[in-house]
Amino acid sequence: MGRVWSDQNRFEKWLEVELAAADALAEAGVVPREAAARLRERAKVNVPRIHEIESRVRHDVIAFTMAVGETVADAESARWLHFGLTSNDVVDTAQALLLRDASVLIELGLENFIAILERRAWEFKDTPQMGRTHGVHAEPVTFGLKLANWYDENRRNLERFRAAAKQVAVGKISGAVGNCSHLGPEMEDKICAKLGIGAAPVTSQVLGRDRHAQYMSTLALMAASLERIALEIRHLQRTEVREVEEPFGGEQRGSSAMPHKRNPVNCEQICGLARVVRANAQAALENVALWHERDISHSSVERIILPDSAILMDYLLAKTSELVDNMRVFPQRMIRNIEMTHGLIFSGQLLQDLVEHGAPREDAYKWVQSHAMEAWEQDLNFRERIHADANVRRYLNDAALERAFDLRRHVRYVDDIFVRVFGR
Repeated sequence: MGRVWSDQNRFEKWLEVELAAADALAEAGVVPREAAARLRERAKVNVPRIHEIESRVRHDVIAFTMAVGETVADAESARWLHFGLTSNDVVDTAQALLLRDASVLIELGLENFIAILERRAWEFKDTPQMGRTHGVHAEPVTFGLKLANWYDENRRNLERFRAAAKQVAVGKISGAVGNCSHLGPEMEDKICAKLGIGAAPVTSQVLGRDRHAQYMSTLALMAASLERIALEIRHLQRTEVREVEEPFGGEQRGSSAMPHKRNPVNCEQICGLARVVRANAQAALENVALWHERDISHSSVERIILPDSAILMDYLLAKTSELVDNMRVFPQRMIRNIEMTHGLIFSGQLLQDLVEHGAPREDAYKWVQSHAMEAWEQDLNFRERIHADANVRRYLNDAALERAFDLRRHVRYVDDIFVRVFGR
């Protein structure tokens, strides 16, 4: 990914656009075939020379064409370089090629991550875990169900990303104001086809930046999904919970002062860097509104946010893949946490069973809540208090109470949910 966004590769993509234009124009009889052939044979990118010229002329595309022209060493052929083009024909179209290459790597990383989520979801499909709402024990789930949730979200991310990558991988050779006055729409189509991308139906001097905003917003959504996973693992690694733990190397150290520390540093890094990707999406949205047929306010922004966000997303996918692939899971601790409140977590099922067996709902709610609050405040055994309650016993016998406190009832539809998610 770093190579994709290097100066060398960026200028080489510019050259690809220039040569595709020369070849298409030669086929149309506009540029001499010998000149186009010589350009393709001799034209080279010399990054230091481009930068040296740019320091004087203060224009990157002009510096590029001058430096490339020098490598051709044939003035007659070199004069056809950049024929009929404006700077942004080259820059925007080449940027589409860069984004296309970056998107291939990001898509591969996301597909790999999704495969890891699927594998680990099946691994822990039947591993009971405490479900939490507002950070408080709610009702049991399974850890596999949590992973299946992450899987499904990232599968949607993959669909979104493919659509966004397709939207942004288009070129434009439509000239200084988008009217195609120098080369015409047919030639624009042919040049873009040679580059393996489509031509935007209509542009100003630049491609509409809604395309790039959609792409960046999709990266921001992906980053938010990765942060959601890392944040959850951070919570589950807390000493009081300790149900999951991120990988910890054999010689890794958690603190300079406290040798016992095993901190979720990878999770925290993922959460932190996700903020940068989301912030970059805001900048991309600001780039949509430009003056008339073009101003240059978006250009400086994109030189930062596009490579940075693509590199960050590639990195975040790799880090989160490693995190989920190698995280340690403690099923016995999960069971211990489920049992921590002595049956409080079954209050919802108990209420439903009471109503189903004839108890008035408001009365049943008061009975259950009364015992639940006292058990919570005084650390008492909720299950025992319910068994001893005469009001409850009028409606539920021993077998019915046993069923009300049965963990398996809460996870009995996990298989059905997995069929919906994974198709099997």
